[in-house]
Amino acid sequence: MCNPLRDNGVSYGDYLEQLTYLIFLKMSDEYSKPPYKRETGIPAGYTWADMNTLKGAELEEQYKATLEKLGEQGGILGKIFKGAVNKISSAAILYRIVQMINQEKWVSMSSDVKGEIYEGLLQKNAEDVKSGAGQYFTPRPLIRAMVRCIRPEPMKTIADPCCGSGGFFLAAQEFIANPAHYTLDRAQKEFLKNQTFHGNELVSTTFKLCLMNLYLHNIGDIYGNIPVTFGDALLTDPGYRVDYVLTNPPFGKKSSMTFTNEKGEQEEEDLVYNRQDFWTTSANKQLNFVQHINTILNVTGKAAVVVPDNVLFEGGAGETVRRKLLETTDLHTILRLPTGIFYKPGVKANVIFFDKCPASPDWQTKEVWVYDFRTNIHFTLKQHPMTDTDLEDFVCCYYPENRHQRKATWSEENPDGRWRRFSVKEILERDKCSLDIFWIKDKSLADLDNLPEPDVLAADIIENLQSALNGFQELMQQIGGPN
Repeated sequence: MCNPLRDNGVSYGDYLEQLTYLIFLKMSDEYSKPPYKRETGIPAGYTWADMNTLKGAELEEQYKATLEKLGEQGGILGKIFKGAVNKISSAAILYRIVQMINQEKWVSMSSDVKGEIYEGLLQKNAEDVKSGAGQYFTPRPLIRAMVRCIRPEPMKTIADPCCGSGGFFLAAQEFIANPAHYTLDRAQKEFLKNQTFHGNELVSTTFKLCLMNLYLHNIGDIYGNIPVTFGDALLTDPGYRVDYVLTNPPFGKKSSMTFTNEKGEQEEEDLVYNRQDFWTTSANKQLNFVQHINTILNVTGKAAVVVPDNVLFEGGAGETVRRKLLETTDLHTILRLPTGIFYKPGVKANVIFFDKCPASPDWQTKEVWVYDFRTNIHFTLKQHPMTDTDLEDFVCCYYPENRHQRKATWSEENPDGRWRRFSVKEILERDKCSLDIFWIKDKSLADLDNLPEPDVLAADIIENLQSALNGFQELMQQIGGPN
């Protein structure tokens, strides 16, 4: 069905949005019938049954009226359908989609099957470069590796302040519900469904996709508890504290806002969050997210956060944040990620792992372990995508069972070992307290006879050029030049 929609000018993002609306209506219809007999809150005359037998213009008109009516309702209905419009311009294709959905029993379908279908569509959406959807799609193998390292436990809370389509929540749920890890009783299952997760999402369409994705995976209650709120997580301290934070804050330009000056001209200025709980003020939203995460962790909370390279080496506010992390938390692990794993070209990123600690006059970080998963490693999204197996060595080196018993693979005898320990003293002596640490020789630079495959080399060149361009654009913004 995707291809006819694309041929008709419907993007994957719009397609997903329409599927969200239609599947919700179908599931509500199923819940309203035996054995469930739930009160769905959908007004008479605007149900699935009022629509699924129609064709042509009648179907289009009924669908349009249904979206408008449900957008006026309160609760979850209003959240999902607010501002909803029909973006499927072909009545024939709309009819085919309705009939396709009508053939399935969505409520009785396992959450695994429903989730797999939806996650597949989300990935297709991320691959739609023109939509920019990839900005919120974190590679699932990376998410699963981060969860395996953190090892979330039952009856504990997990937050993602920029949760996108909900990938971290789903991976954490899968880990906790896995009988190989824990045997859950009824209270633990109920807690996992309704109390474990806390999220924020800033983009309206993504927020709706996330709600449906979580519901299809049996997280939250479409008629009650909503684990994700819509809005800017950085605006204020939400008040709650959690045991774990797993997140990939948005990359890209610094936060900014446009306003009209006294002369009536449009001006843009950096958006700075003046929060008393932050260590420093900054227009860099990635640094702000790191500070926000520190705030919402409880006193023994653990975090795994994807950050771009600039967070590891940027001066000014960046240095302040790094020093504070080393001083007040145990920043024990950095995973240097390879290029070619994100949908946005030129992204160079890392995962930082840190544990919140009780207040102490001593520096909480004693040592930082760095895993270089970037040097001499090449991935592409289609020909050579990253898999779970590729991250297995890192997870083993991380040693989630007891990270205090780690063993380095780097030594003077093995200079290409990817797992290396650095004392906090060594790091504090580095320029600007930089955490951008690498030591393995780049073979593509050292050995011209051993270059990567042409497609890999071309992808690397494109990514490096894009990364440089992004850097120049940010510099121009800082000095007041044109966008």
